[in-house]
Amino acid sequence: MSTTQRYTWPAIVLHWAIALLIFGLFPLGLYMSSLALSILKIKLFAWHKWFGLTVLLLAVLRLGWRAGHRPPPLPDSIPRWQQAAAGALHWLLYLLIFAIPLSGWALSSAAGVQVVWFGVLPLPELLPKDAATAHALREVHESLNFLMAGVVALHVAAALKHHFIDRDGVLRRMLPLPTKES
Repeated sequence: MSTTQRYTWPAIVLHWAIALLIFGLFPLGLYMSSLALSILKIKLFAWHKWFGLTVLLLAVLRLGWRAGHRPPPLPDSIPRWQQAAAGALHWLLYLLIFAIPLSGWALSSAAGVQVVWFGVLPLPELLPKDAATAHALREVHESLNFLMAGVVALHVAAALKHHFIDRDGVLRRMLPLPTKES
């Protein structure tokens, strides 16, 4: 596989950084939500917000990079309907990667809790304090996260199918380490 068939290094680094953060944020969100009010819960919520907003920042960088650097085309051996489905799935992932942190930030604003990124940079409130809005946004944020979990599972399953069943090199294009075929 030539280097022109691989994603660029910035795209690979941003992909895996976002993926690792999401893989950590989802179980953290489930765990912290189950806790009774405590200092630990407050700290975990802060970390969740900090790293969630980091995902948002990395997503802005990734989308900016992608605007100037087209991803490598999928192999012609992949049926057109699967290529269209892959494209739609990727854009849904982008949408969720933006919508989830923004919904969390809006939730914090509506709950009257300012977000201070890594305890240093106070971020503006997105909405006025309102308990009903905060409750609705909590449901939206949670639902979007469960949708993301399903979409990520489908994305991973498709990547593994391409690697182990189709053996078409699709997964290797995004791996951070070069392979024999690279």
